[in-house]
Amino acid sequence: MNFFNLVTLFGGLAFFLYGMSIMGSGLEKLAGGKTESILQKLTSSTVKGVVLGAIITALIQSSSGTTVIIIGLVNSGIMQFKQAIGVIMGANIGTTVTAQILRLSDLSGDSFFLQLLKPSTLAPAIAIVGAVLYVFMKNAKRRNIGQIMLGFGILFAGMFSMEEAVMPLRDSPWFYELFATLQNPILGVLAGAIVTGIIQSSAASIGILQALTATGAITWANAVPIILGQNIGTCVTGMIASVGASRAGKRVAISHVYFNVVGTVLWLIGIYITRAVGALPFWENTINMGGIANFHTLFNVITTIVFIPLSGVLVKLTEWTVRDVPAEHHPELTPVVLDERLYGSPGVAIAQARNAVEQMATLGRLNQKNAIGVMLHYNEENIQLAQQRENVIDKLDVNITNYLVGMTELELSEYESREVTTLLNFVTEFERIGDYAINVVERSGEVADKRIHFSAPAIAELEVLDEAVGEILDMATQAFVQADMELAGRVEPLEETVDAICETLRERHIMRLKQGECSIEAGIIFLEVLNDYERISDHCSNVAARLLTTEDGEMDPHSLRRSQHAGDLPRYNELIRYYREKYRVPLIMEEQDGTQEIFIEE
Repeated sequence: MNFFNLVTLFGGLAFFLYGMSIMGSGLEKLAGGKTESILQKLTSSTVKGVVLGAIITALIQSSSGTTVIIIGLVNSGIMQFKQAIGVIMGANIGTTVTAQILRLSDLSGDSFFLQLLKPSTLAPAIAIVGAVLYVFMKNAKRRNIGQIMLGFGILFAGMFSMEEAVMPLRDSPWFYELFATLQNPILGVLAGAIVTGIIQSSAASIGILQALTATGAITWANAVPIILGQNIGTCVTGMIASVGASRAGKRVAISHVYFNVVGTVLWLIGIYITRAVGALPFWENTINMGGIANFHTLFNVITTIVFIPLSGVLVKLTEWTVRDVPAEHHPELTPVVLDERLYGSPGVAIAQARNAVEQMATLGRLNQKNAIGVMLHYNEENIQLAQQRENVIDKLDVNITNYLVGMTELELSEYESREVTTLLNFVTEFERIGDYAINVVERSGEVADKRIHFSAPAIAELEVLDEAVGEILDMATQAFVQADMELAGRVEPLEETVDAICETLRERHIMRLKQGECSIEAGIIFLEVLNDYERISDHCSNVAARLLTTEDGEMDPHSLRRSQHAGDLPRYNELIRYYREKYRVPLIMEEQDGTQEIFIEE
């Protein structure tokens, strides 16, 4: 085997890996980024997890890829570790599909049908059709199908190159001697693990082993330990991916190692006990592509069947290895993890970014809910907690923005690209809501230091405003979280009501100042709170308008508001009357000459 054979061998490996990659990418696009969403929704039992893990891995052609995705899902809190166990076991089954496809090279016969099924005929034909679809079609779905078919053809082109490159080895005595030493099971397992760990693909290392069967030097005794080692080597990618992950993410990688190491040990013990009693008469016979594919499948299927009832033991062993730490007193202060491992599945990455935006909205609502109470009744512990929430909001603002901007460099569908842009807008809105809420909280220090006291009417008015703004913030947040368009449609009428309340309270405040019922210091803070709450209401209006226009697709937020204010949309005026009446009653004051409404419908 000379230098040019080595170039052909590694070139073939490069084609093989590239073909697997673009075929898996095409399948992912064809699924619309929903594969991992299905994974995290339909893993209520270990058996379901196994089936789904096998299907997803067969689609993306990589158990390592599935493991990395699962680590990302668990690390981000989308999936629980116990759910992931079944998926990891199923991934080992799904990765055997590649070897079963490659075994088609062993087909023999003169019939037209068998000749057509041979990869030497089938792969180029599929690649030709794929090239036509990918190059000349504009429809995204057809282009994705073309990409899958091209990947299939390139994968086999790589396989053919590797087979051609290793053919000279059939006449090399040292090659036979090398594989004779690999009959030692320990050396065979190590060789399979090391090669797979280096190229980080068990499917590719199995493909190399299948290509080497063309030399006639590979026996069952050589191949079996190597295949077992290849299953261990594929864990390297997951272990690397778990660096920097949460404890749950690390557990996924460790469970993959335990599954394959324990499975390998049990198989080696079983095989060599069987050999000791004189069974396995074919052990020294040469093995072909089909034999390698079948043993690879058999190992993973039987090991999975054995482990399914023992999944609880595997969970406890892994949790013992990577132990928990005491839970935090305020779990809402732990920012949602935005893991770039999920970039491989943009649909899930976008869903996780949305979860982080929801956390921003929730923290802002918690601060607004307690803002007036903290301002009127100074409490150092509550102020510090509110500031911690604001710090998390600020951190999420940066993290989400960077995460979504990073996604713009990916190959996104039109829908995914639109979702990224929309979420960036929502991040801005909820970050500003958080800023205005913490403004009110922080005024508590000035109120306490200067011993400022608000009049009873001012306190009552602030409580009414606080209730109205709390309701609009609740509606905007829930409309965003639940994608509830009916709820979003109720926001703008209440926003107009809040604006009217603020205008009325400003007039009442000026009247109290003139009558000497309120100090200047208290009056300044009162007006600042009105401004902050009015801004919160405005941003809630922006959130609702963006939701409605995104759903409608035919109108921008400004045009929508113009239509609402003009009364063009159904129920808008009815809702205006409802909210004005709801908050009119608490704003009736008693005057010496009788009862006077201070909040008047326009």
